[in-house]
Amino acid sequence: MSKTLEREEPHYFGAGPALLPTSVLQEAAYDLVNYQGVGIGIGEISHRSKQAGEVIDNTKANLVSLLNIPDTHEVFFLQGGGTTGFSSIASNLTASFVKKTGKKGRAAYAITGTWSKKSAEEAQRLGLDVDIVLDSKKVDGKFGSIPPIDKWNIPTDLSNTSYVYYCDNETVNGVEFKEFPFEKFPGVEVVADMSSNILSKKLDVSKYGLIMAGAQKNIGLAGITIYIIKKSLLEQADDATLRTLDVPLSPIAVHYPTAVKNNSAYNTIPIFTVHIVNLVLRLLIKNGGVDAQQKINEEKASLLYDALENFPQVYELPASTDARSHMNVVFTLKDDLDADFLEQAAERKLNGLKGHRSVGGMRASIYNAVSLNSVQELTKFIIEFAEAHS
Repeated sequence: MSKTLEREEPHYFGAGPALLPTSVLQEAAYDLVNYQGVGIGIGEISHRSKQAGEVIDNTKANLVSLLNIPDTHEVFFLQGGGTTGFSSIASNLTASFVKKTGKKGRAAYAITGTWSKKSAEEAQRLGLDVDIVLDSKKVDGKFGSIPPIDKWNIPTDLSNTSYVYYCDNETVNGVEFKEFPFEKFPGVEVVADMSSNILSKKLDVSKYGLIMAGAQKNIGLAGITIYIIKKSLLEQADDATLRTLDVPLSPIAVHYPTAVKNNSAYNTIPIFTVHIVNLVLRLLIKNGGVDAQQKINEEKASLLYDALENFPQVYELPASTDARSHMNVVFTLKDDLDADFLEQAAERKLNGLKGHRSVGGMRASIYNAVSLNSVQELTKFIIEFAEAHS
């Protein structure tokens, strides 16, 4: 079989690592061999070289452009993914709060699914005092909704709340925040995990103290994470003060002030992975930016949810209507039809549909790189499969 950079359009709905645009991979393949004619590939150049610095700076500039990031915020990159991200958030944001107040404070977590639950558990494991301001599973008996703010347990006095953390889109449970309820936390820095829906919809960055997004779901390869942080939060208490208050120190590789001071290159940043992100961003800008992408994503989600809803005798949608994710469409089948569904889907080259191992069922992840055509093909199959089993 001869090798080629061409491929048939994949109809791939995996949750991450996820699909990337073919044109991005083709350009990256050439750059991996010889970048800008320097004779070596993008993955071989020094992370402190002129070319690497340009990749970092251009990627930051494109993010600023696409998300209208204000001057009050800084963009940087760290190795790792969402798990590294939520671990580093706990220590870095607490260190910022100590600098501001002299107190360790208490971190607030809104749990609406698997990833926010893991984040809260990690903060507790690291020794932070944590307030669970929402656990939607305890409110509704299962993950699948975002209860209204009047059902949250918000502290009356927020002066000792160091930050409030939430996951904007829960990939496993298929729920996504449609509103921003954190006006109920005045004066508290809002921290969001947007690993699975960054750049999928319009966003007011000014409302956030920190946005963290692992790249491997919606904008790149595994191995790099984007951070957008309010510059004032880069001021942290010294190590001696943090030790006195039993605040965990951030390892230097995930110490935010150090990362920013060194333009994300304190250690050996995977520059090829950042380059992939930049190529994705350039393509997104070329195609009309976030506004245009949001319209396409809304159309894709509407197609799938409408088709699934039309056959309640075959499909069940566990996520509540007002919180359904536009990135991860989660559904189950009745009458033990899972194996037949996956087998017939694979015959049509519709792949990556098996649900997360912790919840089962199906999950169609329709990130930015999944085309409208792919979603139309999946929708057609969903309808035909249901008609055959009704």
